[in-house]
Formats: sequence, C-alpha cells, structure tokens
Amino acid sequence: MPHDHHDHDLSFDGVSPAYRRALWAVIVLNGGMFLVEMTAGALAGSRALQADALDFGADAATYALSLAVIGQALATRATVALLKGLSLAAMGLWVLGATAWGVLVQGVPDAPVMGVIGLLALTANVASVLLLMRWRDGDANVRSVWLCSRNDAIGNVAVMLAAVGVWGSGTGWPDLIVAALMAGLFLSSSTQIIRRALAERREARTA
Repeated sequence: MPHDHHDHDLSFDGVSPAYRRALWAVIVLNGGMFLVEMTAGALAGSRALQADALDFGADAATYALSLAVIGQALATRATVALLKGLSLAAMGLWVLGATAWGVLVQGVPDAPVMGVIGLLALTANVASVLLLMRWRDGDANVRSVWLCSRNDAIGNVAVMLAAVGVWGSGTGWPDLIVAALMAGLFLSSSTQIIRRALAERREARTA
C-alpha cells in the first residue's frame, strides 16, 4: 500500500485503507465526546467545557466530510478544506462571544466536573492524535484533520488547568480566560487551513 507511507508528502490525499480506518475511529471518538462534554459543560456551567464540546462536534462533522471527499479532484478537496477553515473561524468567533457574555453574567463553574471531563476528553484526543500522526503533513483536507485533533488535545489540557484555577481562586475567571485562548487557537488554525486550501484551489485551476 504505497499511500500509507507519506509522512512528509504534502500531496497525500487520504487515499489509503489505513487512513480511512483511522479517520472512522476518530469520527466515533469525537461524536461520543461531543455528547459527553456538551452535557457536562451545561451541568457544570463551564464555558471552556462547552467550547471544547463544540470543537468535538464540529470535528466529527468535518472529519466525515474529509472522508467523503477522499479520492476526489484536488479542487473539490480544497473547497471542502476551505469550508472547514471558515467554520473553524466561525467557531472561534462564537467562543469569543460566549466568553464575553460569560464575563458579564459570570457564575463559578464546577471545578471537579471540569477536571474529570477534561481528563476523559484528553484521553480521547491523544488517541486521535496518535491514530492520525503519520498523515499530519498531507494536503489541506488531510492537514485540517490533524490540526483539529491537535487543537482538541491542547484544549483539553487547558480545560484541566482552568479547573485547577477555578478551584484555587473560587472564581470563574480561569474558565473564561481558557475559553478565550481556545478561541484564539481556533482562529489561528483556521488561517492555516484557509491559506493552504486557497493555494490548492489556485493549483487546481492552473493544472
């Protein structure tokens, strides 16, 4: 299977049985954690948990899109990656707005729930990152999957740090700060994905 060993090939487009299997596993992990974290975030009153849950849900949907366009023309794959980049930017802006609202209507989240769910989510995301690591340098479509999984793992560590901060300070500020930092990470990744997708669309037009 020659396509399974493209660790540093920017043209790898996901056409590999091993990559498809890994992507299916990651979709299931992300879908399950979206339900768990969104419920826990609402019950605990944590903006950071809700932001991370939203990321899980968006990832599950966009990974399914990635799976659907594997093997399609470069222009199609680049367009899907562009849509994913734009949706990630929208999610970052939503989290920023929700954080600003939380500053105005601030309650203290439940730190133990944040910590436990953050650890569970981190475990799921580390598994996703390990499954996808060998394909992290593929085309915009493949690269976006890797970036989203990496962001999730970083976000989970941040949620756990926020839980410690909330517990130690007795205020909701650590939770809000982490949510804002996660929004910045979403916006940064969306810029990378959009830039590469636009370059691939130009390449497809000139080919």
